[in-house]
Amino acid sequence: MRPAPVKWLGYVLIWVVMLWPGAMTAADYAGAPREVVVRALRMVDVRSGRLLEDVAIHIDGERIKAVGFAAEVLKQAPAVPVLDLGDVTILPGLIDCHTHLLARVPDVADGYALNLLIKSEADRALEGAANARATVEAGFTTVRDVGNEGSRYADVALRNAIEGGLVEGPRMRVATRAIAAVGQYYPFRISADLAAFPSGAQSVSGVDEARRAVREQIGNGADLIKVYADWDTATLTLAELQVIVDEAHRANRKVAAHATTTEGIRNAVAVGVDSIEHGNRADRETLETMKVKGIYLVPTLSVMDAWATSSPENAASPRLKSYMEGARQTVGMAHAIGVRIVNGSDPSSSDRHGKNAEELLAMTKRGLSAIEAIRAATTSAADLMGMSADVGAVEAGKYADLIAVDGNPLDDIGTLLRVKFVMKGGRVIKRETLVGQPPR
Repeated sequence: MRPAPVKWLGYVLIWVVMLWPGAMTAADYAGAPREVVVRALRMVDVRSGRLLEDVAIHIDGERIKAVGFAAEVLKQAPAVPVLDLGDVTILPGLIDCHTHLLARVPDVADGYALNLLIKSEADRALEGAANARATVEAGFTTVRDVGNEGSRYADVALRNAIEGGLVEGPRMRVATRAIAAVGQYYPFRISADLAAFPSGAQSVSGVDEARRAVREQIGNGADLIKVYADWDTATLTLAELQVIVDEAHRANRKVAAHATTTEGIRNAVAVGVDSIEHGNRADRETLETMKVKGIYLVPTLSVMDAWATSSPENAASPRLKSYMEGARQTVGMAHAIGVRIVNGSDPSSSDRHGKNAEELLAMTKRGLSAIEAIRAATTSAADLMGMSADVGAVEAGKYADLIAVDGNPLDDIGTLLRVKFVMKGGRVIKRETLVGQPPR
């Protein structure tokens, strides 16, 4: 049957409203990627460190087609609808290179063990979806998730669900189970009678087990390998670490090494890991080697700052004070030497997810400038992840990952704690009320 003429007229009017640029509002830009020009009063050029005024970004589908001054971009795309965000500053979507989206450890005695005991993998995955949404709405459109803390391969499922559009979240590169020496990772104090109690990492002893763990994790979807080079002391041997790095690199996967002791950091650097996570007791010689080898430092400062301010007892802890002083010295030396420092906020509890930008403030408190901290969460982070062709800057060819904030983050890095607008791959994820002007 053919629709009645009045119905045909209705269909025509609907399509006119949908396609006519002047009839669209900011809300219409949510949903599937489409061609649009995003305009704003300011944009941070992360490569030059300059603040550009009256800029526009021409987006076609998921990617950026052109970037420049608004008059030029609009002239080249006269028929494309414009989303004018008005008096805000645009930056590229931010990157966090040390997250644990599957972790919501309760703040109680033996909370880590309790978390493993009472939550199924389905529970953990659903919590991860909530954490992923909080993270992307905070302006972090890409993350490197460095260990799912005992949820086996639920992080692979979350990554795939985000890629498939089933849940909202950042692009994820996942390390799955992580690798640690037997008896050298959470949970501790578990009865020896409970031999099958789940562990927060895959435990290995010996070169063969280390090699098998890498192959198994990659076979189950790991994008990178996370290894615990130490705990309170160095744990895995140089031979075990070396085979982990060799197997990962053979499969074109990078290796992130948890390392907080001088010996553990030195061992991880010696075998050629790609990044040192935490690294708060690195000595100068090891940092200089990191500079030569191109090994990145992900210092994870904000989690300790938050812990210190959470209670007077924590603030007075001699161990925490020693840790934080070591971190201050390490970041200062690394910065002076020229080691590339990368953003990583290390969230593992419900109150930390979505506060990723606090790491940028923590970096500036240890001597980095605002633009250096921003680069740690954009260009440098993209380089570490091997994703510099796709993310880390507002440039033609890259994903249309944009955030917007009030004010000037080069003057006040704290503005990044209050993200007003988030676009990921050409889709609007977040837009606060009254942000932006009607398109023209």
